[in-house]
Amino acid sequence: MAWMCSGRTNKELIQKMLDAKLIKSERVGAAMKATDRAAYVRYKEDAYVDSPQTIGYAATISAPHMHAHAAEYLLPYLFPGAKVLDVGSGSGYTAAIFHRLVTSEGKKGLVVGIEHIPELTEWSVSNLKADGLGKALEDGEIVMWAGDGRKGDLERGPFNAIHVGAASPQLPQALVDQLARPGRMFIPVGTEQQAVIQVDKDEDGKVTLKELFGVMYVPLTDKAKQWNH
Repeated sequence: MAWMCSGRTNKELIQKMLDAKLIKSERVGAAMKATDRAAYVRYKEDAYVDSPQTIGYAATISAPHMHAHAAEYLLPYLFPGAKVLDVGSGSGYTAAIFHRLVTSEGKKGLVVGIEHIPELTEWSVSNLKADGLGKALEDGEIVMWAGDGRKGDLERGPFNAIHVGAASPQLPQALVDQLARPGRMFIPVGTEQQAVIQVDKDEDGKVTLKELFGVMYVPLTDKAKQWNH
């Protein structure tokens, strides 16, 4: 069970999720072991607890097992050289994991993180640098910017994989449109009742939706609304 996967170190946390089969792929396990969660949280003493944590501005970093689920479901599209959009990128943690999955085997991928709270965007860049990813930022392999993630990033799309880290009341069509052919999106949808939806687009552009499991995420919204939520 997820709450049994807390550890004393990052390596122990991830190994427990591997042992519990929450992480099924060695690629995901390796990327998460290489990404120390302590670099991306406010309260370092709780960095390796498998639970959400506030990061300020009414935002949270999800529990580690949720990030593991996201990486596992998106994994077929997180190949070396892939382009990834991370909406609601928060502390930068998932951007770091995705980078380590798509920039490997001699190929350079692209991870674009969009966060609507500028202060969190600035913090995420600092976190990524502290995690040894300053060069990836300089080289444009990771791009973090402040904006409305619901609109995606037309300039840098289409994206092989899109991860959304906050719940949208409905499926944003702009993000569906920016999926590559083929491509996959992992997105929580709903208000009082929420579920993660897997959105697949095939080579012909046909879109299919699959409900994965129920969740409770902070809303995907604008800065003013989130601060008043």
